[in-house]
Amino acid sequence: MAHLQVKNVPDSLHDRLRCFARETNRTLSATVLAAVERELDAWEWRKRFARRPETDLGVDAATLIAEARVLRNRQLRARR
Repeated sequence: MAHLQVKNVPDSLHDRLRCFARETNRTLSATVLAAVERELDAWEWRKRFARRPETDLGVDAATLIAEARVLRNRQLRARR
Protein backbone atom coordinates (compact mmCIF):
# COMPACT_ATOMS: atom_id res chain seq x y z
CA MET A 1 0.00 0.00 0.00
CA ALA A 2 1.32 3.44 -0.90
CA HIS A 3 1.99 6.20 1.59
CA LEU A 4 1.13 9.84 1.13
CA GLN A 5 2.46 12.75 3.13
CA VAL A 6 0.78 16.13 3.02
CA LYS A 7 2.91 19.07 4.06
CA ASN A 8 1.96 22.61 5.01
CA VAL A 9 -1.58 21.82 6.14
CA PRO A 10 -3.00 25.01 7.64
CA ASP A 11 -3.59 24.72 11.38
CA SER A 12 -7.26 25.63 11.00
CA LEU A 13 -7.83 22.81 8.49
CA HIS A 14 -5.92 20.34 10.65
CA ASP A 15 -8.03 21.33 13.66
CA ARG A 16 -11.25 20.88 11.68
CA LEU A 17 -10.13 17.48 10.42
CA ARG A 18 -9.18 16.33 13.92
CA CYS A 19 -12.52 17.54 15.31
CA PHE A 20 -14.46 15.79 12.55
CA ALA A 21 -12.45 12.58 13.02
CA ARG A 22 -13.11 12.63 16.74
CA GLU A 23 -16.86 13.26 16.31
CA THR A 24 -17.20 10.48 13.72
CA ASN A 25 -15.06 8.03 15.72
CA ARG A 26 -12.42 7.72 13.01
CA THR A 27 -8.72 8.15 12.87
CA LEU A 28 -7.37 11.27 11.23
CA SER A 29 -5.99 9.07 8.46
CA ALA A 30 -9.38 7.42 7.81
CA THR A 31 -11.06 10.82 7.79
CA VAL A 32 -8.66 12.25 5.23
CA LEU A 33 -8.88 9.14 3.03
CA ALA A 34 -12.69 9.27 3.09
CA ALA A 35 -12.66 12.98 2.17
CA VAL A 36 -10.25 12.39 -0.71
CA GLU A 37 -12.35 9.44 -1.92
CA ARG A 38 -15.55 11.56 -1.86
CA GLU A 39 -13.84 14.36 -3.79
CA LEU A 40 -12.53 11.95 -6.43
CA ASP A 41 -15.94 10.27 -6.74
CA ALA A 42 -17.57 13.68 -7.28
CA TRP A 43 -14.93 14.64 -9.85
CA GLU A 44 -15.42 11.38 -11.76
CA TRP A 45 -19.21 11.80 -11.68
CA ARG A 46 -18.95 15.35 -13.05
CA LYS A 47 -16.71 14.11 -15.86
CA ARG A 48 -19.17 11.32 -16.78
CA PHE A 49 -22.12 13.71 -16.56
CA ALA A 50 -20.39 16.24 -18.83
CA ARG A 51 -19.94 13.56 -21.51
CA ARG A 52 -23.62 12.67 -21.62
CA PRO A 53 -25.45 13.90 -24.71
CA GLU A 54 -27.93 16.71 -24.28
CA THR A 55 -31.59 15.72 -24.21
CA ASP A 56 -34.13 17.76 -26.10
CA LEU A 57 -37.38 17.62 -24.16
CA GLY A 58 -39.16 19.73 -26.73
CA VAL A 59 -40.12 22.12 -23.97
CA ASP A 60 -38.32 24.05 -21.27
CA ALA A 61 -37.63 21.93 -18.18
CA ALA A 62 -39.01 24.68 -15.93
CA THR A 63 -42.33 24.40 -17.77
CA LEU A 64 -42.44 20.65 -17.19
CA ILE A 65 -41.73 21.15 -13.48
CA ALA A 66 -44.45 23.79 -13.20
CA GLU A 67 -46.96 21.47 -14.91
CA ALA A 68 -46.00 18.60 -12.61
CA ARG A 69 -46.52 20.84 -9.57
CA VAL A 70 -49.97 21.89 -10.77
CA LEU A 71 -50.91 18.24 -11.29
CA ARG A 72 -49.55 17.27 -7.85
CA ASN A 73 -51.47 20.11 -6.17
CA ARG A 74 -54.70 19.04 -7.89
CA GLN A 75 -54.17 15.47 -6.72
CA LEU A 76 -53.49 16.61 -3.16
CA ARG A 77 -56.61 18.79 -3.11
CA ALA A 78 -58.70 15.89 -4.48
CA ARG A 79 -57.61 13.70 -1.53
CA ARG A 80 -58.96 16.20 1.01
